[in-house]
Amino acid sequence: MPLLRFIPEATHIDFVKARFVAFAIDGLLLFASIASILYHGFNLGIDFTGGVLLEVKSAQVIDIGSMRSEVNSLGFKDSQIQYFGGGECDKPVDSCVLIRVQPKDHQDAQAAVASMKQKLGKGYDYRRADIVGPKVSQELFQDGVMAMLLAVVMIAIYVSVRFEWQYGIGAAFATGHDVLVTAGLFSLLHLDFTLESVAALLTLAGYSINDTVVIFDRIRENRRKFKRMSLRDLINLSTNQTLTRTILTSVATAISIIPLLLYGGPNLFDFSAAILFGIVVGTFSSVYVASALLLYLPAPAGAIEEKPAAVTQ
Repeated sequence: MPLLRFIPEATHIDFVKARFVAFAIDGLLLFASIASILYHGFNLGIDFTGGVLLEVKSAQVIDIGSMRSEVNSLGFKDSQIQYFGGGECDKPVDSCVLIRVQPKDHQDAQAAVASMKQKLGKGYDYRRADIVGPKVSQELFQDGVMAMLLAVVMIAIYVSVRFEWQYGIGAAFATGHDVLVTAGLFSLLHLDFTLESVAALLTLAGYSINDTVVIFDRIRENRRKFKRMSLRDLINLSTNQTLTRTILTSVATAISIIPLLLYGGPNLFDFSAAILFGIVVGTFSSVYVASALLLYLPAPAGAIEEKPAAVTQ
């Protein structure tokens, strides 16, 4: 017998009954995400905007206001300066900054880096300088969006072939929902949206569909085993049977992500935050949303829509 048990072995939760509350929460999350994306947009990183990113470290606390004035005096089209921490950058705190600029028209990116270094002086450690051209950045953004759309479509096709088309629709909605809500987090919190962010969303899509497929597979197995059971009871039974596995998988994955969030530094913080948030959203959608959508679609072959049957687990 396990020394520590988070969830009872046999639960009898009526997930289908709670679907309206779940749909309401889901709707609010989707509305907030879409509204934020349309109103605020994304804080696109240099991968998608083009320009120059300069990482600067100082032996003492950096006066970001003074540094901003010096950089702005160079006349760049756009500039952003922000602190970041982690590792050596916490010794002392606020001793590292990221400088993002878009060079002036007809100005070479290398010349922009050289002008900033000359303006700021030799009292800093210039750790990294990334340069991305505008054409390349536009192509990267388009490719990133296309990759996410293709991932959702291919997942729907696979689940439709592996199970039935009703399951494919549920899986596509749940996966698309998880990706969209997590993308909304980037917009709402003004996190940097970079190629790493796209990787996080694609990783999340794979994680989300994994939980959903486990529940769908159990529904299919129980449908063959309990031929007289209604679809509503099949969903509740199957979700309860897989609940321990679903929760423990989410907890184990979250535990592995938290160290990256806390100690991975600025380069991994946004990626880790997106994955951690997506685990919560993905677990919620797999348990409460994806399966419940089957009730609003034509019943899969062999499923009974009415006449719930009591079955001892």
